[in-house]
Amino acid sequence: MKIVHWISKLNFSSGGPPRAVIDLSTKLVEAGHEVKIVTCEDPDAPEAWRSNEAHNPCTVPVGPPHMLGFRLSQKQRGAAESAFEWADIVHAHGIWMPMTMTMCKLARRMQKPYVISLRGMLDDWCMEQRKPKKLVYLKLGGTKMLNSANLIHSTAEGELAQSKKWFPGSEGVVIPNLLNLEPFKSMPGTKLARDAFPMFGTGDPVLLYLSRLHYKKGVEHLINAIRLLRDEGNHHRLLIAGDGDSEYVQSLKRLVEQHGLQEHVAFLGLVVGDLKISLFQAADIFVLPTSQENFGFVIYESLAAGTPVVTTKGVDTWPELESGAGAVICDQDETELARSVSSLSARGSDLKVLGDQGRDWIFKEMSPDKILAQFEDLYRRATHEAKAQPF
Repeated sequence: MKIVHWISKLNFSSGGPPRAVIDLSTKLVEAGHEVKIVTCEDPDAPEAWRSNEAHNPCTVPVGPPHMLGFRLSQKQRGAAESAFEWADIVHAHGIWMPMTMTMCKLARRMQKPYVISLRGMLDDWCMEQRKPKKLVYLKLGGTKMLNSANLIHSTAEGELAQSKKWFPGSEGVVIPNLLNLEPFKSMPGTKLARDAFPMFGTGDPVLLYLSRLHYKKGVEHLINAIRLLRDEGNHHRLLIAGDGDSEYVQSLKRLVEQHGLQEHVAFLGLVVGDLKISLFQAADIFVLPTSQENFGFVIYESLAAGTPVVTTKGVDTWPELESGAGAVICDQDETELARSVSSLSARGSDLKVLGDQGRDWIFKEMSPDKILAQFEDLYRRATHEAKAQPF
């Protein structure tokens, strides 16, 4: 099958969707399919993908949006039409960029079936952010784009339940993101992280936050939880790995200083590769106090590394994580976070048992081959149930 992905940017700074596209595309090509990725820019695409060789996915960078994205330049239209003409199906990721609406409209006019991955963008929390602007976008064509899709992809039942009211004319399908588990089969061990970050030598339980630094993620609640624990004499150390908007990052650092937590909290910046996996392994508990997450790659990476997780009901997959992987689920509240972390860290050697449970669950339930088969079925269904109407 020939598959074209449309995503606005293959840039990891924009969160999980680029990662999802890269991991899925890699696995599709390994399974014998052909893949092109049409995108405005591709700074984080593997270098080999720019060679246009048949055994790799290839990127088709079309440049920045033209006329706010509602129109394509002649060059952009030519590149997109060439890719779409070649394809059996178009898979769009995300919905709020006007250029996505334009690409879907082009695919429909070329009588190419398309599916849309929502990427959490219609979740209740997300819809409350700049809601008037989003409602205008839906009225201007977003709703028609969704209802004209052959199928709508969500990564969790919780995401579909929240989102379905916005596309009553299309069918929703739930498939988890495909996660590349190869780096977690043979891991580097804890020494890399312990040598790099002194907080592992204090003897206190070490908590890890590893994700974008964005107000959605609720990092300030975690910092406040560390303060509560310290004031109770229950000392924990917090490593914050990631980067984000400089103003927000500085606000978090000021909060640490305000509470006098400089010895308890360290900002590590962006951590990648073997050091990242070693950091997961070395931490006692991974904490993501997020407001909203349709999937949350970092949660699954932590579990794959054997590290127990504390997160919130803002994660759409929380029921599965709680029942299958043994994750601790709490409200996004500093008191609840402190109580959950304290209760979990007090389990001592049982943390290893819980970590093993999560790791076993990941390798069983999140098998890339198993999830790939579901995406292949999604594409087959979409091509056989094509909608003819334009929008």
